[in-house]
Amino acid sequence: MQVLDPSEDWLWDAPVVLAATPIGNLADTTERLRMLIRSAEVIACEDTRSTRHLLQALGERTEARLVSLHEHNEASRSVELVELARAGTRILVVSDAGMPAVSDPGRRLVAAAIEAEVAVTAAPGASAVPTALALSGLPTERFTFGGFVPRKQADRRRLLDRLQHEHWTTVLFESPHRIVATITEFAEVLGGRRRAAVARELTKKYEEVLRGELSELAEALAQRERDAGIKGEIVLILDRAALSDGGEVEPLSVQDAAGIVLQSAAAGERLKVAAKRVAQEHGMNASELYDAANQLRGSDG
Repeated sequence: MQVLDPSEDWLWDAPVVLAATPIGNLADTTERLRMLIRSAEVIACEDTRSTRHLLQALGERTEARLVSLHEHNEASRSVELVELARAGTRILVVSDAGMPAVSDPGRRLVAAAIEAEVAVTAAPGASAVPTALALSGLPTERFTFGGFVPRKQADRRRLLDRLQHEHWTTVLFESPHRIVATITEFAEVLGGRRRAAVARELTKKYEEVLRGELSELAEALAQRERDAGIKGEIVLILDRAALSDGGEVEPLSVQDAAGIVLQSAAAGERLKVAAKRVAQEHGMNASELYDAANQLRGSDG
């Protein structure tokens, strides 16, 4: 077996490296991550306490300075880190679990590095999104990742409007305290027979994947919440919209799209903005859709 020297130039061919950390099972730690930890000069962490606990669990020591990089300081801290990288400092970026910049801090730092023409690369590893997708049993050839389910009613309404006619499998994150309400709402709006999967505690001792129709999952999770509560990190995977007999997703009619536009407008979005957004999402003419929405609003009144 070849022993790789962490001092070799290839390990730090870019001064900023985003590295995935385990999402549960420590055995998923890559050798490259271990080498980066040992040779980094600065480690930018979503939570420095979590990173210290990880280092202790892995039995790894580092001379690097640990600094925080979270949603509240990422804008200002990114400027500082880019300047350090420009001066030649080796900077490792990690989140609490998974890949930085994917629903975790890091995106602004990457953008700042690109803008400053500072090289940045990634050391891949564990990620909840492809792991949950692979275990869901749902179509995987085309999928979209939507991050956390929005909490604001208007944003959630727009998400549900899109999901009603989404051509691809959708992966979402949700809090264990909100998953029952979310699945119940999805069943009501999208139809109880829409297939889905709920993955919990991925790669950990109590990993669990519930699969079934939305109505079934809503009932099962509600009972689980009543009995013992629901804990752990959760990923929701939702099947694409119902297929026609020809095997294709039924296209959205202009009339139906106009109804979506009016729903978004009722939630506070400007009618013209909503028409343009829905038209882009479904390959329609924005002006035609705007006129149809106006006409539908007039007929309702």
